[in-house]
Amino acid sequence: MAKALFAVALWLCTSLSVLAATPQKKPPTWGELTQEQQQILAPLAVDWDNLEPARKRKWLGIAKRYPKMKPDEQARAQRRMQAWVKLTPKERQAARERYKKMEKLPPDKKQGLKQQWEEYNRLPEQERRKLGSTPRKPAAPAPPGKSPAEPTPPPAASPEASPVAPAPPAKQ
Repeated sequence: MAKALFAVALWLCTSLSVLAATPQKKPPTWGELTQEQQQILAPLAVDWDNLEPARKRKWLGIAKRYPKMKPDEQARAQRRMQAWVKLTPKERQAARERYKKMEKLPPDKKQGLKQQWEEYNRLPEQERRKLGSTPRKPAAPAPPGKSPAEPTPPPAASPEASPVAPAPPAKQ
């Protein structure tokens, strides 16, 4: 889930430039979209008419760029749209807040996060799944005589350096 939220936050980073370039008129309802726009934005169909105008403009900008994307970029955009739709409003807000925090980071810390993300993506899928399923909060202390098996965390900067860095393991 954390990986998906991070991916969505990164995707939003690249999408916000659309907002600045789009005229500020009332965005269309779902029924007013072209057939092509509806096909591209299909994962958003159920929520479309309830989206804020700024969010609709962002998605319309993505739909406009979509035909010029390479097939793998189109597939990625579709996957991210589907992942975004599955998030609860609370999770979406958390992703937006993480994005805002990341935007405020100095360039060197942003670069460090990018490197960590690339290292994480180079891990075998099984290892990424294991890391993605680890709890972000420390678990309850283990009974005496048993040593909990701690998963190997991804290479990370200090938690304060990264709003998306995994929580440090509990001290025992």
